[in-house]
Amino acid sequence: MDTDLQGELEAAPPAERPRSKVALVMASITGAAAVGLTVVSWPFVAPAFRKVCLPYVPATTEQVMNVLRVLKGRSGPLVDLGSGDGRIVIAAAAVGFRSVGVELNPWLVLYSRLWARREGLAANAAFQRADLFSLDLSRYQNVVVFGVRQMMPRLEIKLAHQLSATGCVIACRFPLPTWRPSYVVGDGQDAVWVYFRQTGDEDAPEPVRRSSAGRS
Repeated sequence: MDTDLQGELEAAPPAERPRSKVALVMASITGAAAVGLTVVSWPFVAPAFRKVCLPYVPATTEQVMNVLRVLKGRSGPLVDLGSGDGRIVIAAAAVGFRSVGVELNPWLVLYSRLWARREGLAANAAFQRADLFSLDLSRYQNVVVFGVRQMMPRLEIKLAHQLSATGCVIACRFPLPTWRPSYVVGDGQDAVWVYFRQTGDEDAPEPVRRSSAGRS
């Protein structure tokens, strides 16, 4: 009997080895998947750890149209601060503007570049990964911003120092806190506030002087 028991004990470890190997492989796969998920999701989650979070919220079709209404009749290079998936930059490039999108999320920058290339607009629509507060805005005649309320005071100070004399600011979702807009296009979540450095309402296109007319 003791001999049989000894034999069973000696035979047990090899029988457990395949299970141990399977468990090790499964643990490795799970760990690799977790690391991969972290790498892929980090660019989307990272903004939440910043002092001012600038989430990705795509512009609506009406917002894009309102921005284009403001740009009608204007010229000069355009920059979109917080360009997201690039739809504002691509729409502006499609009507002749040399446009640059600035975005912190590298996946959105890559997506925007691929979209612009697919539309044949890569020559006029460029995208870069950068902090908008480190960017020199003086070279742009048209500044579009999709921001959050917390960042607008700081951006307003930056614009006061860097916006060109003939520059135009198009603020979407949230207005600048102390600047008086020259006019507003659209209403509700689709409204855009338009600011000029040295000009006022006399330069506003007649069809978009009032918010209700912005939808005509």
